[in-house]
Amino acid sequence: MIEDCFVRSIPLQYEEERTQLKAFLIAQGLSFEADIDTAFGVFDEDDQLVGCGCAAGALLKCFALTEARRGQNILGPLVSALVQDRFSRCLFDLFVITRTTNVPLFTACGFYCIAETPDIAMLANRPDGPEAFAKPFWQAGDENRILGAVVMNGNPFTLGHRYLIEQAARQCDALHVFVVEEDRSAFPTRDRLTLVEAGTADLPNVRVHPSGRYMISAATFPTYFLKENEDAARLQSQLDAAIFATRVAPALHITKRFVGAEPFDPVTEQYNQALAAALPPQGIELVEIPRLELNGAPVSASRVRAILQEKGFCQEVLELVPKATRRYLQEKFGGQHGNR
Repeated sequence: MIEDCFVRSIPLQYEEERTQLKAFLIAQGLSFEADIDTAFGVFDEDDQLVGCGCAAGALLKCFALTEARRGQNILGPLVSALVQDRFSRCLFDLFVITRTTNVPLFTACGFYCIAETPDIAMLANRPDGPEAFAKPFWQAGDENRILGAVVMNGNPFTLGHRYLIEQAARQCDALHVFVVEEDRSAFPTRDRLTLVEAGTADLPNVRVHPSGRYMISAATFPTYFLKENEDAARLQSQLDAAIFATRVAPALHITKRFVGAEPFDPVTEQYNQALAAALPPQGIELVEIPRLELNGAPVSASRVRAILQEKGFCQEVLELVPKATRRYLQEKFGGQHGNR
């Protein structure tokens, strides 16, 4: 560690400390992200903040140094302090998402590059993270089977999701369905996972799993280092596609990735385009399946949520979801009649 500096925790529960951290990040052209739960600062002999590093769960982020302190090996002690803090909270698999140009800085701190695009990279503190994540999902004989994958939010699980899975399962010996694992959706992860499991229980070649941390969602993708003119959704989509194509799919022998056609949502369409660019070079076929329509309109989770918001639990909702989701929504929203 540099002799005239020291690292200490920044207690974010105190408004003065929090304000100082936010101002420091802004001065370095970065932004403070609301999900940060821990921060460490580097302070000089005058107790002036000259560097910082933060964490949100298992994700380490918001690293910054004053220009005068760059190249002085300050990042190492910051990362070490954050890693020890995370370990003390029983978070052992840690991640960094950063500019690709910063990869050497973090590999020098003991992290390993999981995947990268020309712009963004994901690093982790273990080199085999994606393979370890995938291992429990592997079954004997999979190397001789046609394996496919679907990644979905299921917010909530609809007949449209069911249709996509049915169509995909017919084209595979086994289909992995990954349910995005985050509690920032309208419905919590555990409920969404349970509804997908219940809604596909009769399909013998479908395997349902939580998505883990190697399938990045827009809600968990850090944007603190992006410029105003950079498209966060595009960068997130490209990195997520790269991780799936180069690490997750090979670990599970997946050769087909299925997506629903997206004529309306530009973010989802952008994600499909990222997959179309990343998968074929790795020998993975991208299969786009037309949306299920009812009365001339696509069946979607956003449509279900909109109806629940406007009218509550009603016949229109019943027509769009399978039995397990109906029971769940009736328990959750049955008493909320809305505007009928």
